[in-house]
Formats: sequence, structure tokens, C-alpha cells
Amino acid sequence: MLQKSTPQVKAKIKSTPVREWAYDHLKSDVLSGHFNPGERLTEEHLAKTLGVSRTPVREALHRLASEGLIQPLESRGFGVASDSREEIEDLFDIRAALEGYAIRLICDLISEETLGQLNGFIKKAQDALEIKKQDEIFKYNTQFHDALHGVIAGKTRFHSLIADTRKYVLRYRKDSLFYLDRARRTIDGHRKILLAIRLKDPDLCERMIREHIREAKEDALHKLSENAKTS
Repeated sequence: MLQKSTPQVKAKIKSTPVREWAYDHLKSDVLSGHFNPGERLTEEHLAKTLGVSRTPVREALHRLASEGLIQPLESRGFGVASDSREEIEDLFDIRAALEGYAIRLICDLISEETLGQLNGFIKKAQDALEIKKQDEIFKYNTQFHDALHGVIAGKTRFHSLIADTRKYVLRYRKDSLFYLDRARRTIDGHRKILLAIRLKDPDLCERMIREHIREAKEDALHKLSENAKTS
């Protein structure tokens, strides 16, 4: 459900241009799955819920439509885009290309401190797996990639591209990690990536990250097929 306006939210609006705040808020809700695929989005309802005027909401909806996250309806308003096999494949393939290059840079730049952090996230994810805490697994796996990409945060444009792509991918990725066998495979993939980095082998690093993303794509496509069978 869309987060309603609260005193804390209103305070944030005051410190950020309303049009940017409305766009960021709605984009986050779409990517995190707060809206169901095919759900109708109307300016009036969203503006009332967010506690802003219709103008910034209208601008945000048009921006999201231009990015392919929502789609205009034949009647008035917009609808949340339905998940498709083609979209999933495209997003994960783009991620593989970006992160395949990024990991080669990271291999040369990473510090021992960051290597220790990565190892810590793997251990925490493994501990969460043992007690079947899926939310915790997702959290530590996300932190693993955050720390990994933080190594190249100084390359702001490139880092931003990777961060945006991961946001798009996460709406498909989170559900798949609720299957313990897939979560286990993800953690094992992180171990392989960390080992490749420790070996200072950029070719191996790229191969491991691409394999990791390929497996994630397979999980997301499998989840899509399961949803189609139950719908």
C-alpha cells in the first residue's frame, strides 16, 4: 500500500522540491512492489494520499511512463506495467554487462577492510539462512553488493548506472530469495566472487559475477512462470 503523508514525510517534502520528492517516492513504490502489476494509478488518489497537489504527481507519472515503469491506459490515468519475460531478460543482461566491467575495476581497487566487510555479510547471510530468516538473507545480500559497488563510488556516473539498474532488478530478485535453495545458491555465488577478488584475477571475477547474475535471472524467470500458472 502507498505510504500516506505523515509529519515526517511532510518535513521531507519541505527539504526537497515537491516534484522530485513525488517522483522519487512513486518510483520507489513501483520498484518495491507496493503496487500490483496492472494496478490503475490516478492523479487524484495519489495526490490525496501523498498530501501534495496533482501537478507534481502528474509530472511524476509521465516521467515513470517514459522510463517504462508504468504505462498510459486507454482510459484516463496510468497503470503499473505487467512483468514480462523480455523485460526481465533485458534488465539482467544489462546488469551483467555493467557489473562485469565494474568487477574488473573493483578487483584492482578493493581494500582489505572492504574484503572483510564482504566476508562478514556472507557469514551473516549464511547464519540467517540456517534459521530461515528470509528478510535477513535479502538484507545482507543487498549489503554485500552495496559494499562491493561502494569501491567505485568515485566513478559517479558509472556507479549511478549500476545503482539504478539494481533498483529495477530488485523487484524481481527479492521474491526469489524467499526460496531457501535459491538463497543458498546466491550466498554460494557471493563466496565465489569474494574468492576471485582475493585471487586478484579480473577474468575470473568477471566470469563469477556474470554467472551469479545469470543464476539470478533464471530464478526471476522461474518465479514469473510460477506466477503465471497461479494467476
